[in-house]
Parts: sequence; structure tokens; C-alpha cells
Amino acid sequence: MTLGTTNAHWCWLVLAGVLLQGCFRRSLPEQALTSPVSAEATSLERQSDTQPQKPQPPGQLGPNTELLASLSAAPLSLSAQRTERNRLDGERLWALELHQDERLLARWEAVSGFTTSQSLDRRWSPGNGAPLPPGLYTLGLPEAWGDDIWFTLTPRFETTRSGLGIHGCNPGSGCVCLPDRASLEALANWAKTVQIQTLTVLN
Repeated sequence: MTLGTTNAHWCWLVLAGVLLQGCFRRSLPEQALTSPVSAEATSLERQSDTQPQKPQPPGQLGPNTELLASLSAAPLSLSAQRTERNRLDGERLWALELHQDERLLARWEAVSGFTTSQSLDRRWSPGNGAPLPPGLYTLGLPEAWGDDIWFTLTPRFETTRSGLGIHGCNPGSGCVCLPDRASLEALANWAKTVQIQTLTVLN
């Protein structure tokens, strides 16, 4: 083997060693960048899978002995408000809430008025299918109405609307509708157990 051949062979060995060393040096930072991220993503996925759902208010299914014992002497208030959310069928969702002071006892999904009537006059145009007008109402006791349950709502303000109430419509022209029967029965049980004298429509 000549001297030139030996030198060329040696140069190739040195070059191969440098290249291998460079790959090895790059592999460690790349692993450091990718492995923790993958582990963190997996951890977040596991957390989202095991994250508990938000608990329901304590009186969602109606009053019970323990809950009634925890109530103060303050009156209960019932309110309804139109939300920015829609059901899958396009109907605007309302929230019917029962409070004692700042304590939320129940929140039921409701509807009022038709999809096409949400922006119509709600106070002076009876029969147009608009939602319940905002304001204060006297709430009557629940009564049987065929297979339905009916609460009469009497406005405490001037309006030409009449025949207003809360019942199990889906949706209804001007009433507050509780399509879920369990929600309607829960409200009826509350009204029979404690005094709920008014409903306030907030918006």
C-alpha cells in the first residue's frame, strides 16, 4: 500500500467519525425537544378524559329533606333569561333558575317563543308567538292540565298579552316551556313545598 493510499484511507476514517459524532450530538437535543412535549400532550389527554363534569345544583331534581334543612328564612326567587345558545333544532335556549339570595338551587333549560319570533314585539302584540315579555309576574301554584302541568303567570305590568304560563310545551307561543318532564315536575315539587310567589323575566 502506498503512502498516498494510506493517507486517503485515514482521511475517510476521520471524516466518517466526524459525521457520526455530529449525528449523535444532534440526536440528544432532538430527543430532549420531542419527548417531553409528547409526554405532556399524553398527560393532558389523560387529564381531559378523567376531568369530572360540573355538578348539578343541589335542587335540580326537586327539594329534599337535607336541602330544605339548609335553607334560611329568606324567600326563594325564580327567574328566566334568554341565553345566547341555541338547541340543535335552532330554538333559542332559556335558563329558568331558582335561587335563595346568591345560592343557586336549580337551573333548568327552557324555551320561549318560536325561532322566527325572537325579535318581534313581546309586550303589545298578542298572538305573534314572541317570547315572554321581560318583567315581574305573579306565579300561580302548579295544577294539572291534561297530561301537562300548568303554572299561571300574571303580569305585574301593563301588556296586552294574556294566557301566559309555565308548562311542558316545546316550544310555546309566549309561555316559558320546560320540555323535560323531570324539570317540570321538579319545579312543581318546589312550588308545592316552599313559597315561590313570583317569576322575574330578566331579558
